[in-house]
Amino acid sequence: MSDPVLVADRLTRRFGGLTANQDVSLALEQGRLHALLGPNGAGKSTCLNLLSGELAPSAGRILFGGRDITGLDAHRRSRAGIGRSFQRSNIFHRFTVLENCRLAAQARAPRPWRVFNDASRRLDLLQRAHAAIEQVGLIGRADRVAGALSHGEQRQLEIAMVLATDARVLLLDEPLAGMGSDESMQMVELLRKLRATHAILLVEHDMSAVFELADVITVMVDGQVLESGPPEQIRGSAAVRLAYLGHDIGDDAAPDVHAQPRSGVRDG
Repeated sequence: MSDPVLVADRLTRRFGGLTANQDVSLALEQGRLHALLGPNGAGKSTCLNLLSGELAPSAGRILFGGRDITGLDAHRRSRAGIGRSFQRSNIFHRFTVLENCRLAAQARAPRPWRVFNDASRRLDLLQRAHAAIEQVGLIGRADRVAGALSHGEQRQLEIAMVLATDARVLLLDEPLAGMGSDESMQMVELLRKLRATHAILLVEHDMSAVFELADVITVMVDGQVLESGPPEQIRGSAAVRLAYLGHDIGDDAAPDVHAQPRSGVRDG
């Protein structure tokens, strides 16, 4: 096992009297996909927001490459190498695929605010953009307007934009949401390929994809880590079955982690 790239150390986030995350600890390593599961309202998206810098923790710390980055905002964490995708597609619909990726690459440039000052002539940015497009399988779509892409292709483009920033860590929030079976298979293959070169934290409700891809699974309930370990451990956990189904179905029964999480407030 390699040294962790990104470490969450006892992260806590309070909103007034509500504790959305409490003492959450995770360690992400390059070459391993870490899945974050839990019923709706468990605190998964809050955890992602804390790691990406969208939210500041009330307590705890975050280490990136051994350096404490707890005080860095989202922009500076992105430039440091932490990439984030969202539940809803976060692309520029009127720009082409190449323009989306070039702008993402430019966010890592020394003077990123010079958006339209000969940026199209920066060969390094264009090379990085084209490499990201190729990596996600959108070759031939570079000149297509992003809004004209299919839903699955837009999700691929969003990941390409993250890759164009040279991110070492990928924080992915439900990348398979809303996809058909063919698009889901393509995304699973993409994530499998990216796992070799990145540290990945995946929030996803597609249990089949999670158990096919994950090296480590952490299950959260009510803002806390319920259990964390390899897929086999999570699949056989009575505590996880109880969290998902609302009752203990017994040690002799087959675990049903493929069931949909209990309904409730959307994860926060």
